[in-house]
Amino acid sequence: MQYFTEGFNDFFKGLAPNNHKDWFHENKKTYEKEVKKAFAKFLTDLIQNIREKYDPKLDLEVKNAVFRINRDIRFSKDKTPYKLQVSAIVSHGGRKNMQIPGMYLQFGVGEIWLGGGMYRPEKENLQLIREYMAQHPKEVKQLKEDKKFQAIYKEIQGEKNKRIPKEFKEAVLLEPLIANKQFYFMAQYEEDETLLLKNNLMDWVLEHYEAGMAWNGFFNKIINQ
Repeated sequence: MQYFTEGFNDFFKGLAPNNHKDWFHENKKTYEKEVKKAFAKFLTDLIQNIREKYDPKLDLEVKNAVFRINRDIRFSKDKTPYKLQVSAIVSHGGRKNMQIPGMYLQFGVGEIWLGGGMYRPEKENLQLIREYMAQHPKEVKQLKEDKKFQAIYKEIQGEKNKRIPKEFKEAVLLEPLIANKQFYFMAQYEEDETLLLKNNLMDWVLEHYEAGMAWNGFFNKIINQ
């Protein structure tokens, strides 16, 4: 099934040099049909597929998964009001609870980002993750070496703390990820405007979801123990 058309790409190609409210409102009908409605349909089917194949307890509405196209310009030097892509997070908390790991999606012109993990764990959750990793280095090693994960994501990314709490100084030598303050994985595909137009887009995205399941389950287990 084809979820997106060239109209999706054309909208953002037009928005890029005309990123202001007048142009957006003049082209709002195109946005509603080619971008917003198409993305909502894709997310509806994605959530249903995940519920049927992987996570029967997933209870998420599209409106709670998708991020606004409006940029937060309060503290930014760039005052353009709109993003040049659409994005969402599919998890038990959606965008309302970013402490629950799930799948992050970002679709733009010739740009697809797919990933998951813990992007900004709160202090308490960061401590729990570090403690668990220190106590279970073999489990972390197995997750790192998982073939499906390696084939798509390759590694856990994220900023590291320059100073490690004393209690973890020995453990971090055995497992360097303990130094991280972020634990996310991301596959980025750029420069190909045809990816979103393919009929097998759903199956391809679900492969990425499946490849990240072990790590997302790992983090979920820790923060919910």
